[in-house]
Amino acid sequence: MRRSSGREAQTEPLAAVVAVVVVAFALALYAGAFEANLPGPVDRNHAEAAADRVERALTVGGVARPDRLAAALDRGPDGYQVNATLAVGDRTERAGPTAPGTADTASRRVSVSTGPGEVAPARLEVRVWT
Repeated sequence: MRRSSGREAQTEPLAAVVAVVVVAFALALYAGAFEANLPGPVDRNHAEAAADRVERALTVGGVARPDRLAAALDRGPDGYQVNATLAVGDRTERAGPTAPGTADTASRRVSVSTGPGEVAPARLEVRVWT
């Protein structure tokens, strides 16, 4: 039977310290390269979120009510102006100030009640600007 000398599978302290330093350096280098490739600040389109909120404020039972259009404008983001347009066939309802050409725009297809028991497809367009 062979006896172990007690030195098998041991590492010199200097080699262990060098290995730890190399691994730490590699991780720092990787983290720096990863951080450099992250995208910058996002230029967010506020109109998409505002259109979702305006649509929820307009609809009752899945059908938009044009009489709620003006009241739904307060669903826009704080510090921004909001304009909403609801177009049904050749009829158009607008609420809010006139939007500049640079405004963020989002549109949704919605259903609108056109009479008792009648529902027609419509387009809700929401514009947001500062």
